[in-house]
Amino acid sequence: MKRRVVVTGLGTISPIGNDTASFWQSIKEGKSGVGKITRFNTDEYPVSIAGEVKDFDVSSVAEPREAKKLDRFTLYALAATKEAMTDAALKEGTVDPQKLGIVIGNGIGGFESVEEGYEKLLTKGPRRIPVLTIPKLITNIAPGNIGILLNAQGPCYSVVTACASGTDAIGNAAMWIQNGTADVMVAGGVEASITKLGLAGFCVIQALSSRYCDTPERASRPFDRERDGFVMGEGAGILVLEEYEHAVRRGARIYCELSGYGISCDANHITAPHPEGRGAIQAMNMAINAAGLKPVDIDYVNAHGTSTPLNDKTESLAIRKVFGEHAYSGLKVSSTKSMTGHCIGAAGGIEAVASILAIRDQYFPPTINYENPDPECDLDYVPNKGENGKIDAVISNSLGFGGHNAVVLFTKM
Repeated sequence: MKRRVVVTGLGTISPIGNDTASFWQSIKEGKSGVGKITRFNTDEYPVSIAGEVKDFDVSSVAEPREAKKLDRFTLYALAATKEAMTDAALKEGTVDPQKLGIVIGNGIGGFESVEEGYEKLLTKGPRRIPVLTIPKLITNIAPGNIGILLNAQGPCYSVVTACASGTDAIGNAAMWIQNGTADVMVAGGVEASITKLGLAGFCVIQALSSRYCDTPERASRPFDRERDGFVMGEGAGILVLEEYEHAVRRGARIYCELSGYGISCDANHITAPHPEGRGAIQAMNMAINAAGLKPVDIDYVNAHGTSTPLNDKTESLAIRKVFGEHAYSGLKVSSTKSMTGHCIGAAGGIEAVASILAIRDQYFPPTINYENPDPECDLDYVPNKGENGKIDAVISNSLGFGGHNAVVLFTKM
């Protein structure tokens, strides 16, 4: 028998709140975190908007001298981890360090450090790049720093599967608990790629919304007929996962159970989803089967819902194929990216937090900016205003470039 995995802590840094409580309140209010980019001049770019993290307090993570040694994505990961560990009431001595591990998903790594290092290389030569360029930019440095912070001596690594990274990290972490290697795992996703190079890279492949730059809060509009691309976001979503008996013995507050995980590859195209939703269907079915449930048992799908023309219609098709008649008779589907933008490697972690709180509060988050129905997207997307309702089981989808698909399934206890 596999050991049961439960969620005992949550931590969030996002465009709509720098802690879990404010993030969730913004979700309930249908608040958009998308606005004009403030970190650099965008006059030469066709896109000038993003979901930036606002008013982030670096001192909550490290002293100024130490903070300079860390890229922004690592700072976000550390801040969300500190909140999650506090939320879980996991203090030093409550878990064996060798049974405490970390898996953090990230799509791109330290883009700010890449740009800073390359600028110095071009302007001042190879001997003048910042000394810590490499240790700041590598993707595994976020879990490495978390390991140092927590004295975690179990599995510690990063997962890189583009937009599926955060969800894959959570699924990977659960498996270490299930097989007995760990009792507690810190898992989730992080990203900080709203930089000159990051924005330019997504602009040239025409992936971003450019139609709503004068009204940025309207730009992320999943499943709406007038959607024209995703909006870049950033942040971190971190969970504390714990073996059920371990959590019970220490009297932990348990949010829910992580009951299923599905993973697949489209094997189709480097950026476009499979036109029939093949990989998404496989991953959703895998997660549902792993939980010992049937499609009709699922109450809510936190969709990948990027606001791109291809993703939204393909994901809707995949949901229809997995859920059949249930897709039209009680299943709720929504995209919290309508409020946060697409946080890339952090998306799966942040959306897992939203999914878990949906179970806790029995509340379906809305898809804001849903104004124009699309005949190819014909499900109940909880348009514009959240709803109260019975939620026993939730799946959260993440579908990434490269054909990576990851799905986690949470159940009420």
